[in-house]
Amino acid sequence: MSTPGDRLAVDCPSCSSAEPTVHEILKRGGGRNTVRCTDCGHVHKVRVESESRIERDVVVSQDDESFSTRTEVSPTETLAVGEEFIVDSEAAIVQVRITGLELGPEERAEEARAEDVSTIWTREIDNVTVKTTLNPKEGTGDRESTRSFDLQVPGDYEFVVGETESLGDEEFRVKAIQVRDDAPEYRHGKLDHEGDMVYARDVNRLYGTDQTTSAWSAW
Repeated sequence: MSTPGDRLAVDCPSCSSAEPTVHEILKRGGGRNTVRCTDCGHVHKVRVESESRIERDVVVSQDDESFSTRTEVSPTETLAVGEEFIVDSEAAIVQVRITGLELGPEERAEEARAEDVSTIWTREIDNVTVKTTLNPKEGTGDRESTRSFDLQVPGDYEFVVGETESLGDEEFRVKAIQVRDDAPEYRHGKLDHEGDMVYARDVNRLYGTDQTTSAWSAW
């Protein structure tokens, strides 16, 4: 049910009668909402169509931890792996990405109507762990030696092939990026051309060349 402060997409008689635009709900009641267009500021009323909602189980994972909650969805809504939404639970309010849809015991789907889904499997993408593998800087150690560690960064942090990153005690040049299977479409599963960019939430593993000497002093 819509409440003041919520937003919805409807036609605006002032600036967009052919295509819905985002409106803010100012007042609700009597089957009609008073709304304001966020594009032009025009205030008008719209009829609210009642829609039934159903609850579905949601499992939210982050690294090796997870928690369960429930969310409301339209029964006719189509859910799909890779889609993102906000989970508002007692444990946390987080943005998540769908990683799997459980229809029944041992039955999974990439896409399904919400009414056919029993559990929505997701992972948190607000803050993520990026698995990183570095080769030593040329001339500072055995070129076949590598070291691996995890980086904690916001999900919308941008990693770009060819750029140098300074994160915490680590400094390295990004050499290649392995993209997650549940990420939106990228050109390839592994990007290694100068200028290729991947958001941290979409990274499966980051490969780089160390830009310090102290990290390899033991070799």
